Amino acid sequence: MTPPTTSAPRRYVITGGPSTGKDSLFTCLHERGIPCSDGEIAREIYRAHRERLGRHLQVGDRREYSREVLAGFISEYSSHKHGPRFYNRGIPDGYGWDRFFGLSPYPELEEASRAYRYDRVFALDPLDNFTSADDLVWAKEREIARVHQLIIQGYYDAGYQPIFVPADDAAARVDFIIANLPVPL
Repeated sequence: MTPPTTSAPRRYVITGGPSTGKDSLFTCLHERGIPCSDGEIAREIYRAHRERLGRHLQVGDRREYSREVLAGFISEYSSHKHGPRFYNRGIPDGYGWDRFFGLSPYPELEEASRAYRYDRVFALDPLDNFTSADDLVWAKEREIARVHQLIIQGYYDAGYQPIFVPADDAAARVDFIIANLPVPL
């Protein structure tokens, strides 16, 4: 019997601001049996903070939250050992979120962005008709657009050239992403 071969890890980030349809896209990836994140680390940590504090995060809470999210991204990255995997956001997302909340980049984020590199970054264009209970915290549509721009800029600042995924249904977006992989699945 020949032992199974394993391939080097291939890490692909799917990112974008609120209202870009990441949840639907990851559901589609799961349904197709494509290895990917289960949930969104930052959202889960945010909910845990909100539960513990009994309120939304405030300015003084943001740096601690950012560091916890970074640790979660590093853990997810490090636990992947072989083959392709799609990540629901990546380490450079931290640049965008920190800038949105008025925080400057911190050394651990900059070091992690250099040390933990992704093979390709896909940025989802915002959906015009998207609504989500999680996005109700956004008071104005322009804030959603601003977060999206800052997240994308964070990837450019970290040395990536994101591939923009046009607004469409989840299945068409997954097809687009798969067609734009450097190595076939």
